[in-house]
Amino acid sequence: MPALSPSPALAARFTRECVSVRRKTAPKKTRSQPKTASDGRNGSGAHRSQLRSKRPTYIVGMGGSAGALEAFDQFFTHMPADTGLAFVLVTHMDPSHKGMMPELLGRCTTMSVLQAQESMPVRPNHVYIIPPNKDMSILNGTLHLQDLTAPRGVRAPIDVFLRHLAEDQADRAIAIIMSGMGTDGTLGVRAIKEHLGLALAQEVRSAKYDSMPKSAIGTGLMDYVDTAERLPEKLLGYIRHTAKVPELTQGKTASSSWTRVFTLLRAHTGHDFSFYKRNTIMRRIERRMNIHQVSHIDRYVKFLQENPNELDLLFKELLIGVTNFFRDPEAFKRLQEQALPTVLKGKGKNGALRVWIPGCSTGEEAAALRGEPIRRAIRLTTRSLTYTSPCRTRRMAVKTSLVVSRFIT
Repeated sequence: MPALSPSPALAARFTRECVSVRRKTAPKKTRSQPKTASDGRNGSGAHRSQLRSKRPTYIVGMGGSAGALEAFDQFFTHMPADTGLAFVLVTHMDPSHKGMMPELLGRCTTMSVLQAQESMPVRPNHVYIIPPNKDMSILNGTLHLQDLTAPRGVRAPIDVFLRHLAEDQADRAIAIIMSGMGTDGTLGVRAIKEHLGLALAQEVRSAKYDSMPKSAIGTGLMDYVDTAERLPEKLLGYIRHTAKVPELTQGKTASSSWTRVFTLLRAHTGHDFSFYKRNTIMRRIERRMNIHQVSHIDRYVKFLQENPNELDLLFKELLIGVTNFFRDPEAFKRLQEQALPTVLKGKGKNGALRVWIPGCSTGEEAAALRGEPIRRAIRLTTRSLTYTSPCRTRRMAVKTSLVVSRFIT
C-alpha cells in the first residue's frame, strides 16, 4: 500500500498552489481582525470563550494515505482558521519523510500545525499530525502515542484512532476519510456513527486513489460526501445548525410528530420503533435533522413524507450496531470454555446447533458469536453456514464442524 510520501517536486508545487489559492479565497485582513497567538484571528465572543476554555467544540479525525496530501491541501485552504475545531490527521506516512507534513500543511492554513507528541492536549484551531512509526489514541482530549504492534502493510492506524476518538468524544467526534488505498478508516467510521458522531468522505471521482473513501462510503453511514474543497462548507453548516437547534421536547405537538415518524417508518420498512429506547431514538433522529438543517420535528415529518430515501437512511441510522461485540470478555470466556463444550458434547460430525440471539439488528452479532467462541470450542472443518436476520440474509463459507443456524422470530 503506497504511503503518503511527498517528493521535493510535489512539495514545491504544493506550496505554489497553496499560496495561489489562499490569495484568491482568503478574506482580507482589517484592523478589526488582529492576529492572535492561538489562531491568527480574533473571532466572535463565543469563539473567544472557546479559546479561553481551551477545549475544541469538536475534534475532527482525518484519515488518508496515497493522494491524501493534495486532498488535505484543498480542505485546509477552504477551512477558516477560527472555527474552534481541532483536526487530527492520521496517515500511512512514509517513515523516511519525518517532519515534512507539518511544514507543508502549515503553508496552507494559519492554524498551528504540529506533529503530535505523547500527552499533548488537543486545542481548538490546531492541526495535529501523527508521527511516523506510531499508533495514536486519545483520552480525555489528550493524544497518546504507542509503538507499532503490527507490521507495515497490516496496520490500520486510522481505524485505531477513530475508535478511540469515538469513545472519548462521543457525539463531538467527527471522521473525514480522504484519498487512499485499502479500507483503513471504514471500521473507525462505524465507531464514530455508533457514538452519534458525524462522518464525511471525499467524493470518489475527485480522489486520486479511491479505494479508501469508496470503502467508507460503502458502509452507507456517511453523512456528507463531496470534494475535498467543499467538505469544509458541509462540516461548518452542520455545526452552525447544531448550535442553534434546541433539544427535542416531549410536548403534545412533539409527541404527535414522533408517532407520525414511527408510522412512516413502519409503513416503509415494516419495523416498529415505537417501543425502542426513546432517548436513543430521539438523538439519532435529531442527528438526521441536523444533517438536513431542519429545526422542528414537524418539518422533518414533512421532509420524510416528501423524501422516501430519507426513510431508508433513518432506518439504517437506527440500526447502527456496536463495533465491538465482545464487550464482556469474562462472559464470553465462560461461554467458550464451559457452556459450549457442554452443549457440543456428544454431537456427531453432522450434528446441528441452533443459536438464538434476541435483540440483534444487522446479523453481525450472530456472525461474531459463530466466529470467536464456537471456533475455539470445536475442531475445524469446512462447512456451509446460513444465518438470517430481520433485515437481510447472508450465506458464507466458514470453518466449523457444525452447521450453525440463527433464527429470529
